[in-house]
Amino acid sequence: MATYRRPEVRVLADRLREPRRFVQVVAGPRQVGKTTTVQQAVESIGIPCQWANGDEPTLKDPAWLEQQWEAARLLADRKAAALVVDEVQKAANWSETVKRMWDEDTRKRRKLRVVLLGSAPLHLQQGLTESLAGRFELIPMRQWSLAEMEAAFDFSVDDYLFHGGYPGAANLVGSTERWRRYVRDSLIETTISRDVVLMTRIDKPALMRRLFDLACRYSGQELSFTKMLGQLQDAGNTVTLAHYLHLLDQAGMVLGLQKFAGDVARQRASSPKLQVHDPGLMNALDGRSPAAARKDSEYWGRVVESAVGAHLMHAASRDECELFYWRDGGHEVDFVARRHGKTTAIEVKSGRRRDNLPGIAAMARQHRLDRKLLVGADGIPVAEFLRKPAISWLAD
Repeated sequence: MATYRRPEVRVLADRLREPRRFVQVVAGPRQVGKTTTVQQAVESIGIPCQWANGDEPTLKDPAWLEQQWEAARLLADRKAAALVVDEVQKAANWSETVKRMWDEDTRKRRKLRVVLLGSAPLHLQQGLTESLAGRFELIPMRQWSLAEMEAAFDFSVDDYLFHGGYPGAANLVGSTERWRRYVRDSLIETTISRDVVLMTRIDKPALMRRLFDLACRYSGQELSFTKMLGQLQDAGNTVTLAHYLHLLDQAGMVLGLQKFAGDVARQRASSPKLQVHDPGLMNALDGRSPAAARKDSEYWGRVVESAVGAHLMHAASRDECELFYWRDGGHEVDFVARRHGKTTAIEVKSGRRRDNLPGIAAMARQHRLDRKLLVGADGIPVAEFLRKPAISWLAD
């Protein structure tokens, strides 16, 4: 990991080399390499840097952020310098402070570049849109792809399908129980208890945790909110559940894909198809060994489908495409991607291919399909699909 550089390193370095224009915001889930990415970008352009970290048990007050900013200003007295603030959303009134200090520097033509990092996207986005509109550029980061885990850690496709794309956990793959504890304690629990519950009002935190467990268990399956409440044995309402699922999506954990229906109202009213952001999350909670998971063909099929879905979903999170699923009666298409008005239907099969793909055929009778793909079986090999950028497979 020390020598591997993600594409975001080059993007950030190029922006920091430019004349001062925007606050750079690097946002994404925990443990996906945000801090390392910024370190590599700053080192590559060779400017002095003031580092600050707001990830402490108690929230920082505005004076703390001002002190960090003033220290960085001293570095930028006559030359370009950078201020990097990690977990900036933990500082009280951070967005108002950043706006005031940034505008002061702009008026005085200071050469200070500013990079903000955050792992609570919903809270971060609120501050950006309310106080920093027109002053920031976003660099979204997600879990690592198969190609990245191969290049950095020599992962096989089976390693990736089971352990997922968390670089911090890569050196634990030889000990499944240590890896599982790391993912549960350092990723899942920390994200829910600190990035979601601490930063946003949650009336039923225990329900949110159970919802996350349920979404991992049913990843790759359509499940109505009413059925979810029954599974969770909770007397809450479906609006609360939909809100919690949205928060978990924003935190880079799980989401509910909408049904492709041709019009927005019908899509929003549909039951969601649950989908993890990374296959490692579902395997960490499941409890099976890698060998046992692969031996269970039904379970491994859901793992493969979830990995393909996560690959597509990461492209959607970068606004490279829109992602849905489709169902009509007994016919289903695993994923439907729209890019530049073109529609691609994608079926995922981890076993031997059937003679036909009835889901895609049924959808094609109702909607125009510009491309039809089979991933797995005797279609596109799963490893090949996951290695290439998702948009390279889509009709454009």
